[in-house]
Amino acid sequence: MINKQIGEFVAEDFRTAAVFSKYGIDFCCKGHRTIGEVCAKKGVDQQALLDDLGTVRDTVAEQVVDYKSWPLDLLADYIEKKHHRYVEETVPVLLQYLDKLRKVHGQRHPELLQVYGLFTETAGALSQHMKKEELVLFPFIRKMVKAKQAGSVPERAHFGSVENPIDTMKHEHDEEGTRFREIARITDRYTPPEDACKTYRVAYATLEAFEKDLHLHIHLENNILFPGAVKLQETLS
Repeated sequence: MINKQIGEFVAEDFRTAAVFSKYGIDFCCKGHRTIGEVCAKKGVDQQALLDDLGTVRDTVAEQVVDYKSWPLDLLADYIEKKHHRYVEETVPVLLQYLDKLRKVHGQRHPELLQVYGLFTETAGALSQHMKKEELVLFPFIRKMVKAKQAGSVPERAHFGSVENPIDTMKHEHDEEGTRFREIARITDRYTPPEDACKTYRVAYATLEAFEKDLHLHIHLENNILFPGAVKLQETLS
């Protein structure tokens, strides 16, 4: 168990994500680490973590989505329609909130200037990131799925191995993970100050929801879709 990767736990049962979050363990961008490695590095009680994971995994859950069993083309479609669209719809709203907050409350709460700056970087980076997935990587994954169904071999992509764009996407995921850890730190885990107005509180709540969605979004790609695409390419070749 201690040599099992964090991402594998979450890929098998997404309910375990809440346990890793409780211990401050990144299960999406850094899901390749083992239980033993992360406990040693963060000073986490290994047995307590394993006990909590066991409790969750032993609990019978209704409607636990088994993303790992989905065909890769279906999973890519789901990520686009659910998570990419969520980002596109939520980013403009958050930018509007954060811009207003920094102008109205920035003098008393200078951290708002940092939050606005960081989220502006996120907005631009995610926009470009999702375009690359939707125009390059995901279409190739769908081609590989169709090729396997037809018993053929897909045309060689201009980027060579599918691992090349995947490595780029994972690197960009790491950058977003770092950026959001900083946002969470600056905002004291999205805790509005006592003098916060309604917009302030809504903005922080929306930011927190955005981070949670991003964690699931990255987890589905890093720990399920991307490894599946690499294995599929190996099968076809």
